[in-house]
Amino acid sequence: MTQPTVVYFGPDGKRGYPKVFLRTLLYSTSRRGQIVESMFVRLRRRESIQAFNIWVYGGAGSSLVRGSGLFVGHEGVAHNHHFLLQEDGTNYEFLAGDYQVEVYVKLVNSSKSELLWQLKVSLTEQQASEMKREMAGVYFDWGSDSDAYHSRIDRRPDDENYDPELLSILADTFKGKKAKR
Repeated sequence: MTQPTVVYFGPDGKRGYPKVFLRTLLYSTSRRGQIVESMFVRLRRRESIQAFNIWVYGGAGSSLVRGSGLFVGHEGVAHNHHFLLQEDGTNYEFLAGDYQVEVYVKLVNSSKSELLWQLKVSLTEQQASEMKREMAGVYFDWGSDSDAYHSRIDRRPDDENYDPELLSILADTFKGKKAKR
């Protein structure tokens, strides 16, 4: 996995569920490639740990799909990766502080997930307050020249268009779970 060029913490569309988003290139050192069965992100802040294990991905301008297997060849594949919480009553809040973002992958025929990448970013008190008050998110853009992430607030107006494709995927997922109950 390459250094993510962008990382995002904040609400997912108008529904406001917490989300972690990143853009990166996955590649295989094996000529035959690898098959990613699943991916998830784990956030660590002080002693708090939260897994975002619903994985949705897609390229810029292409449709989003629920992560359920991805072939990663020697040449690599660049995608936007969206990580959301399970709908199990977990109420996660992005608080001010230093975060360690860990990206995990489970390969087909592997017994456990392995850590692909980890990075550190910080949310200021002001950013955390705006995220809570204004349904805003924070983007962390990688600065190659400074070798650091630079943060910026993304304020979402109430009438902003949301990604209906991603919401449709999530709605189908949650409908399937409720039907099984």
